[in-house]
Amino acid sequence: MFAKRRESFMQQMEGGVALFFAAPLKARSGDTSYKYRQDSTFFYLTGFHEPEAAALLMPDHPEEKFVLFVRPRNKERETWDGRRVGPDGAKKTYGADAAYTIDQLPDKLAQYLENVERFHYAMGRDTKRDALVVSALDKVKAQGRKGVVAPSVFLDPAAVANEMRLTKSAEELIRMRQAAAISSQAHIAAMRAVRPGIKEFEIEAVIEYTFRKMGATGPAYNSIVGSGVNATILHYIENNGTCADGDLLLVDAGAEVEGYSADITRTFPVNGSFTPAQKAVYDVVLDAQQKAITRVRAGVAFDSIHQASLTAIVEGLIRLEILKGEPEKLIKDEAYKPYFMHGTSHWLGLDVHDVGLYRNGPDWRKLEPGMVLTVEPGLYFSEDSAEVPKSFRGMGIRIEDDVLVTDGNPEVLTAATPKALAEVESAATSDVADPVAP
Repeated sequence: MFAKRRESFMQQMEGGVALFFAAPLKARSGDTSYKYRQDSTFFYLTGFHEPEAAALLMPDHPEEKFVLFVRPRNKERETWDGRRVGPDGAKKTYGADAAYTIDQLPDKLAQYLENVERFHYAMGRDTKRDALVVSALDKVKAQGRKGVVAPSVFLDPAAVANEMRLTKSAEELIRMRQAAAISSQAHIAAMRAVRPGIKEFEIEAVIEYTFRKMGATGPAYNSIVGSGVNATILHYIENNGTCADGDLLLVDAGAEVEGYSADITRTFPVNGSFTPAQKAVYDVVLDAQQKAITRVRAGVAFDSIHQASLTAIVEGLIRLEILKGEPEKLIKDEAYKPYFMHGTSHWLGLDVHDVGLYRNGPDWRKLEPGMVLTVEPGLYFSEDSAEVPKSFRGMGIRIEDDVLVTDGNPEVLTAATPKALAEVESAATSDVADPVAP
């Protein structure tokens, strides 16, 4: 799978040398680091999981088209920090034509760049790595009197790699369906666990326990578990509040499986029953989401999904007597923005906000089979909004699913997660004495 991706990338890069770096280790505190997660594009092209690594792709090289630079084997460090594959393992396990230790990269890169016109490298993301690249280029330029030519065309490899990642293969969709299935079970577990008095972080623990128990590597992003007014904060991750009787709980959480993300949001009543006001708002958001999902079809412009959602949201706000006027004018005037301030969709894949252009020039790009995106309208009413009826204030509701573009009807990968009012209430009234017990 990875070899096929590299071959496809090299066919599209039109010659030269492409350099990719592994994600760096990130300091957490003192001498400890965050749990390591590989750079998505580096993993996509190599399958390699270790830090302190780099890869070269060189379609014009007669023998060494794929070269890996990795950490050396070191018995003492491996005793402390875990196994390393080393250069031999890079060739044997990961299919590199040649492999070296990472400390050899500066000199080897300079050699590989000799008499190469095109150099594919994402300059400007890491100053230390940029300095290494500039030093290698200077070494090549210094040999000009010997007839050695340095690269003269510089390209960001993301132009090719991001578009490749946008359309998912059958192998990728297997992983994404698994991530979706695990995430659905975690959301159901959260609904069953919720009750008045429980802490948001307890629900977070239920969700992430379910992720790991069912085989995911963990969350694909920081889980959002916001009850009451906390649900009106779009990226609320403190998760330290108490779920109160009569409140709603908004959960935005997704599992990661072999690098691939799911992304689901559900909103449900802490006590198991929606109030009339909550039902009214929930119906508007659900209607908007369902209408937007029907627009997820090959050949449809990406923005039309948001427009379908937005129209339904504005019409719903009129029914709720929060907005007054004609929907078209209210949309033009952005009168909805205080209550629906975000887009409806984003790409999904190795990153939860995955790569790939949303426009082709001035026009929104057309959807194609194999693309996966979220559909996630919401309504958020601040607790101090005088323009909103009191029964709606402090309420936040979002509903999000992951949707695959096919040759026919859209496939909702996360359809197993309850979202109809009756289904949500049923799940939220299940009695679980100890939600995190094995």
